[in-house]
Amino acid sequence: MNRPERTFTTDQIRLERRLPSYWRVTFDMPPVNIFGPKQLPLLDDVVKAIETDPEVKVVVFDSAVEGFFITHYDFLAPLEDSLRIPPGPTGLQALPDMLVRLSRAPVVSIASIRGRATGVGSELALASDMRFASREKAVLSQWEVGAGLVPGGGPMARLPRLMGRGRALEVLLGADDIHGDLAERYGYVNRSLPDAELDGFVEALAMRIASFDKEAIAETKRLVDVASLPPDIEIKPEWDAFLASLSRPASQSRIKALMSRGFHRAGDVENRLGFHVGQIGS
Repeated sequence: MNRPERTFTTDQIRLERRLPSYWRVTFDMPPVNIFGPKQLPLLDDVVKAIETDPEVKVVVFDSAVEGFFITHYDFLAPLEDSLRIPPGPTGLQALPDMLVRLSRAPVVSIASIRGRATGVGSELALASDMRFASREKAVLSQWEVGAGLVPGGGPMARLPRLMGRGRALEVLLGADDIHGDLAERYGYVNRSLPDAELDGFVEALAMRIASFDKEAIAETKRLVDVASLPPDIEIKPEWDAFLASLSRPASQSRIKALMSRGFHRAGDVENRLGFHVGQIGS
């Protein structure tokens, strides 16, 4: 019998099969891990592999780019590039489709967050089954309202289930950076750990789960999903609202102001996005 491929590799997303039962997916889109229409088919290939492989039990998502897990959507890519990608198997548009399928896959997904999980990065983390953050280096946010946008990847449906309505609204409408310890207190992540301990903790947990019976893992996760996952009807309007908000004069003006400060480039805006979205309307 042929052994499975050890890796699925592109320039920007790497899937490493550390064991048949334990995979790592690493994002590498320097300088700041911006995610857009070019990355959507790559992530779809990864999600399909997770859904269909008979042996994988645990997948960990991490980043090779210092300071960034995944940031926001690519606002320099033509909107047509996103609109021409067909809906996925759930009937949802490409990004929310992949996130919903990841949540429902019979495989445990873990986000190991070192650096900024901002916008899409936050939404991927929220769609994962567990989230662990570097106490010193993790920053999560849904920054979009500060730029006149509506978040599109499911956070309005997922965040209230994790942290309650008031805290979810604080995160979404405050549009500010949430650092590791506060993210833990709010339930945004499972735990924040000292940065030096993050990799070892996540590796040990992933290996432990990967040693268990796949059917027991999948059935237990399925029953938790029944009690906790939002239905698709709550997810779909978010992407539609995000696309509609892109063309509003208020969002166009605010994104232009962010661009003039250095948005989409390595530097202070991407490093302190919560601060800068709070400044542009002042």
